[in-house]
Order: sequence, then structure tokens, then C-alpha cells
Amino acid sequence: MPIYNKLVRDNIPNILEAEGKGYTGHTAENKEEFFTKLKEKLQEEVGEFLETPCAEELADIQEVLDALAYSVGSDAAEVATIKEEKAVNRGRFYTGYILEKVED
Repeated sequence: MPIYNKLVRDNIPNILEAEGKGYTGHTAENKEEFFTKLKEKLQEEVGEFLETPCAEELADIQEVLDALAYSVGSDAAEVATIKEEKAVNRGRFYTGYILEKVED
């Protein structure tokens, strides 16, 4: 039996049961464990995106980011508002401009 010890999507236990597969797991015991597992999941998903850049992997990253926002007392709407404010004031990352140095 493979050992994963990682955060999975909420419906995975139901899917495993429907497939008749045995498993063990638990819900995060506290906010610290949940936050730690979310950060690990973000690293996993970013790694998968770096190996295979595609919309599906970006969707997985976004799902983890939404959960991270929730875990710090925010939500996707608040994050989107902050994102737009930063875009208005500082721009986006679409042009590919690379800053090499700034003189004093």
C-alpha cells in the first residue's frame, strides 16, 4: 500500500470508497497542520506545473491558493481585489520586462 501523507481534494475519500479501496487518513488536527500541508501541496502543484505547463496544473495551483487564502482568514474575492489594486498601481507581469539594476 503506497504511503502519501499529503493533502488531497475533499472528495478523494468518497472516490476511494466508491472504488472499494481501503485507505487511512485524517482531517488536519489544527490550523498549523492544515497550513503546513497546504504549503507542501502548493510546492507539489508548482513542481507539476514546471514539469508540464498547462491550464490543468494552473487550476490545481489556483485551488491551493484559494485554500491558503481561506486558511489565513481571507477569500478569493479579497485576493482578487488586492491583485487588481496592485495591477493598477504597479502593473502586471505580461510584458516580460526584466529589471537588471537600479542606480542609487
